[in-house]
Amino acid sequence: MASKKVVGAVTVTYNSASVLAEFLCCMTEQSYSDFLLFAVDNASTDASVSILRESNEPRLRVIANPDNLGVAAGNNQGIRAALEAGCASILLINNDTKFGPELIEELVRGISTHEVQMSCPKIMYYDRPDYIWAAGGKFQRWAGYRALHRGEHEIDRGQYDVAGLVTYVPTCCVLIEARVFEQVGLMDERYFVYVDDQDFMYRALKAGVKLQYLPEVKLFHKVGSLTGGEESTFELRYGTRNRAFFLLKHFGLPLALPLLFARALYFLCKSLVAGKGINWLRIKEIALWSALRMYADSDRESRMSRSHS
Repeated sequence: MASKKVVGAVTVTYNSASVLAEFLCCMTEQSYSDFLLFAVDNASTDASVSILRESNEPRLRVIANPDNLGVAAGNNQGIRAALEAGCASILLINNDTKFGPELIEELVRGISTHEVQMSCPKIMYYDRPDYIWAAGGKFQRWAGYRALHRGEHEIDRGQYDVAGLVTYVPTCCVLIEARVFEQVGLMDERYFVYVDDQDFMYRALKAGVKLQYLPEVKLFHKVGSLTGGEESTFELRYGTRNRAFFLLKHFGLPLALPLLFARALYFLCKSLVAGKGINWLRIKEIALWSALRMYADSDRESRMSRSHS
């Protein structure tokens, strides 16, 4: 019998000591044993690196960065290392997750069975295991290809139990064939964190890459456990900035500007009507201006590069 193709699992750690024991236990118990785990640490100040290095897992490769390079850059480091090691596919996976022993095996089987290039599980809330976080996802074209999680906050009653193609999934857990990175490229490191997965999935969609949702495979995610939650200042800042930058990057200023103006008005109304307050609004406004500066800088760099080529 031919040997299985090696999967390169990539996870980025940043002060992840509180979640690593459970994650590593889930990984070592996988029925699909032919994998390498690339753990990229972004200058954690807790015991993350020592926990990884003391795990005695022979398939684990630790990459310890002296500085916090961000999730996108960390994923890229792991992806490059996995590709250099000859891995046939890359599993991007968060370490604040819990999953069964057949996760990798079922994701690999899903790609083969459905003849696709990417596969993903049904992702549930860790602290509310009956509630869905993402049963795959989709892009809203009319809203500038905004990415949505299917079934988010819904009780799982089997309403998303039909396997099928989806156009988006967060890279909390997704298996990607190695050749996809040749077609699409790596993560855009300018995002640092948040929306980098949306950007990658959008490029994959445009390249004709197929993503299969597998409802029989479940993963439980400790949503926001390592970043302060979905309404933290950190998430508000980077989520808002990066969503705006995504629009500017892919559609240009003329098409993106009306959407950005609409978002600014929405933020103003929400701060007044929903009682979010002036500080919330200020974070959002600063994030929008930051996105415009990012776009202007990248556009200038692109024009300079073209002029020198």
